[in-house]
Amino acid sequence: MSINSSVAGNGTASNSSTTILLGRILLAVIFLLSGFGKLTAISGTAAYFGALGLPVPTVTAVVVGLIELLGGVAILLGFQTRIAAWVLAIFTIATGLVAHTGWADQMQMIQFLKNLAITGGFLLLASSGAGAYSIDVKRA
Repeated sequence: MSINSSVAGNGTASNSSTTILLGRILLAVIFLLSGFGKLTAISGTAAYFGALGLPVPTVTAVVVGLIELLGGVAILLGFQTRIAAWVLAIFTIATGLVAHTGWADQMQMIQFLKNLAITGGFLLLASSGAGAYSIDVKRA
């Protein structure tokens, strides 16, 4: 689907562009809040990552926080949306496989399934593009 397919024949944005914008906002919120939270509490995040056995937990905390925050901003604004959506889809699956595999615990299973659902949203966004209400369409 091209960017133009989300614009009606007379040049006005279609309902699908409004829906895509709403989807982008809803997908971005969790990453904006999580990224900001991690970056403003590096020591706590690093301690948690260390407990998970992740390497160089402080560096990992900063990198993860930046991926979440900057990826969330890119999705929200519709900037390099297809790339950001792929990055966040891969990141979200990886996060689920690292942090939410204790499936005997119902909450961990729910968290993992949440990650799968979010990944599905990113794959749809990577396929559809950002829609008419985005920086991507302004740059085209």
